[in-house]
Amino acid sequence: MMRSNDTIAVIVQEMREFLNTSELTGYRAFVMEASNLLLLGPPGVGKTHLAVALALRSIENGYGAYFVRDYDLMEDPRKARAEGRLDRRMRVYLSPKVLIVDEFGIWPYDRESATAFFNRVSAKYEKGSIILTSNKGFADWGELLGDIVIATAILDRLLHHSHVLDIRGESYRLKDKRQAGLLTSHRLLTSTPEETQMEG
Repeated sequence: MMRSNDTIAVIVQEMREFLNTSELTGYRAFVMEASNLLLLGPPGVGKTHLAVALALRSIENGYGAYFVRDYDLMEDPRKARAEGRLDRRMRVYLSPKVLIVDEFGIWPYDRESATAFFNRVSAKYEKGSIILTSNKGFADWGELLGDIVIATAILDRLLHHSHVLDIRGESYRLKDKRQAGLLTSHRLLTSTPEETQMEG
């Protein structure tokens, strides 16, 4: 599904309203209520930009925020455990009111990483907000985490108090290449594997 300029305008307006409302409404209420935000969609549609904007808004409003790429969230605890500083390192992720996890689902999890991710989500549950960007739908999380039970437990906590924004469209990064004729089809970049298979 291709995103029109009208759709972009609606997303921008919704995010402005979410960010700019005052007092205990909008973003402040989102943080105070320890809500989560899941930004889903294919690569290049602006998920990370939105997450960074929300991290900056957190800081402007006096809330701590910590931004981490999913790969680092997986690997950092391994290193910290080996160095005997896991408890201290976990506080880095859990102390800020808002934890931003970027690019969830790019790298597959092993059992240890999946359990550690569950522990982080569980520790933040109803105490702080998680903003997560991903190009994977919820149905893929069981395979990604290597355990459907852990995936279900994580989703249960993330989705309980959450907003989900599913952004569709072509990659901003590749738009100019496509317009220049260097890419013949943006469908391969924005379609689900099932849609691409049906077309072939």
